[in-house]
Amino acid sequence: MAVSSEYTPPQDPLEYLHSDAQIVAVNKPAGLLSVPGRGAHLADCLLTRVQIAFPEALLVHRLDRDTSGVILFALTPHAQRNLSMQFEQRSTRKVYVARITGRLEPRTGTVDLPLIVDWPNRPRQMVCHHTGKASLTDWNVVKYGADETRVRLTPKTGRTHQLRLHMLALGHPILGDPLYATGDAREHDRMMLHSQELRVKHPETSQSIKFRAKPDF
Repeated sequence: MAVSSEYTPPQDPLEYLHSDAQIVAVNKPAGLLSVPGRGAHLADCLLTRVQIAFPEALLVHRLDRDTSGVILFALTPHAQRNLSMQFEQRSTRKVYVARITGRLEPRTGTVDLPLIVDWPNRPRQMVCHHTGKASLTDWNVVKYGADETRVRLTPKTGRTHQLRLHMLALGHPILGDPLYATGDAREHDRMMLHSQELRVKHPETSQSIKFRAKPDF
């Protein structure tokens, strides 16, 4: 079935990957907003669920509703400032895994296409060489399947829908993408995009720390 436009988030218990005095890492399920949307029907989100266990939890970054995987929250204002700066300065390392349509060739490459919001069709984004913001993604094919490819994606920038648009621009939209996939490619029970690994410097010790979560597809 296609991903529904109605908001019916999963109710499974959260999987916590790590917690200490400064940070907590969670494996976000697909279909759950990172932060509340507009309206009471969009109030349920990862942030509010995490705050049940960690009332002091603060937002650092987000994942799209239909993307699963590693997401990090701060537990102190210092940690929030420190981690936010790391994301802003692109000193973090993020690795995603996706299943995309067709056979992506060559096995490695880079997408360098500027992106901007498609205002008449929000929340869609689009490629625009005149006013778009620089957006860079490295790809590495993991394996080929029957008319699909499993690919590892390493974004060098953090634009909205970046990985989704970059794969679409290559002619290989992400399977199950409710905004950019069409036809059979859209007919999946979730979007096949997962934040598999996130590496940051711990806000207290400055030591590199890595969080990983396996995809469920």
